[in-house]
Amino acid sequence: MSKINLRKTAFSVEEIYHEGGPAPAAPLRRAAALAIIENPFSGRYEPDIQWFMEVLKPQGLQMAMRLVEMLGGAEQIEGYGKGAMIGEAGELEHGALWHAPGGYAMRELLNDSSAIVPSSKKVTGVGGRLDVPITHINASYVRSHFDSMEVGLNDAPKANEMVLVLVMSTGPRVHDRAGGLAAKDIKGEDGLR
Repeated sequence: MSKINLRKTAFSVEEIYHEGGPAPAAPLRRAAALAIIENPFSGRYEPDIQWFMEVLKPQGLQMAMRLVEMLGGAEQIEGYGKGAMIGEAGELEHGALWHAPGGYAMRELLNDSSAIVPSSKKVTGVGGRLDVPITHINASYVRSHFDSMEVGLNDAPKANEMVLVLVMSTGPRVHDRAGGLAAKDIKGEDGLR
């Protein structure tokens, strides 16, 4: 089994104090972790790609651990999401290989959270941007936590690269008032409600 060829990582934290209305008691914090790696399948169609998910697991865990640390511990995390950008010599399916390694890494660190980790992916050129969706870690239908974080780098992905992304947040959107299921009313039976 091969190892990943990691070119670089990037980490960022946003602190949102208000969205034009009153300031919340504590700012919403969102953090992103990006890993830029060589795409081992670029430039050709490869029928057997599933083995690469196992190779990506350690990178997913490393990124998730860093996000938890940046946001002050697992007990602070209420939202998460993941994504991938594939360079132009790759295909969208290569980004799908990040679903399990990225999602399970976060869920493992967040006390076996039960909601599916939302994701987005696309094929793009250098400097591409990606809106990574965020939902509540234990119930996908909690509207207050429907959010996103835009990520990207000026030098990635190159044609033969992939950008792997994990995102976490500490709470609902600032000034959420769209109704629906509240975080305090989560039943935790199915990852939805």
